Amino acid sequence: MEVRHTTNPTDVKQYDTERLRSEFLIESLFEQDQIKMTYTHYDRMIVGGALPVNETLELEDAATLKTEYFLERREIGFLNIGGPASISVDGEVYELSKLEVLYVGKGKRQVLLSSVDKANPAKLYFCSALAHAEIATRKMTMEEANPTHLGSQETSNERVLYKYIHADGIQSCQLMLGVTSLKTGSVWNTMPSHVHDRRMEAYLYFDMNADARVFHMMGEPSQTRHLVVANEQAIISPPWSIHSGVGTSNYTFCWSMAGENYTFTDMDAVPASELK
Repeated sequence: MEVRHTTNPTDVKQYDTERLRSEFLIESLFEQDQIKMTYTHYDRMIVGGALPVNETLELEDAATLKTEYFLERREIGFLNIGGPASISVDGEVYELSKLEVLYVGKGKRQVLLSSVDKANPAKLYFCSALAHAEIATRKMTMEEANPTHLGSQETSNERVLYKYIHADGIQSCQLMLGVTSLKTGSVWNTMPSHVHDRRMEAYLYFDMNADARVFHMMGEPSQTRHLVVANEQAIISPPWSIHSGVGTSNYTFCWSMAGENYTFTDMDAVPASELK
């Protein structure tokens, strides 16, 4: 488990490219038969990825969390972005196809991750937040995730928003998670941009060609910076930062949030005229 501490927005103004990338970009999430995790002190979210091929992987890291088992004080949401996955939760097995989500609540002792077909392995992206109550495990398909059509071709941001874990979907203590998929010919996400000081956010960009890139915009609205992001890389977005992006082609991304406010619409919009 890699541990990353929070940063001061005043200090971030002085960061060069390499420092920005080391603080906010997770470059490698999926390595064969490994679980890779990053613990951020922003709302103590854990962002991770698992690529089980020949082995079944167990979710654990007692050395970092100092708990008897991973979900002793946590909840977690899994999004499958690869081949068919199998997740065993205290002996109960759930199978996830691509773009299906599984929420597992506090108190579940053993979580095992595997692929149904090693020739087409699962890629399980996950985010975990602190939890105060036990909530039932639940799976959701893409079709059940209340698809919402947003944007237009004229503004190059025609996209579909899928909300999985939120107040009107899969229940959780504080974790929210969904997916946004851009239509062919559209490249902008979350523009006009916003901040939400009540919670942090993590982004995973995926379904991109190897040579495609997303220019992820971050920073205070009056002090914007950018990160160049490749396929299957993730961003840690602080509560004080905008989080918008533009790609060299269309793409899909998973957004997840944790923090004080559980209201999806709690955000402070920033008009493009105020960005610098």
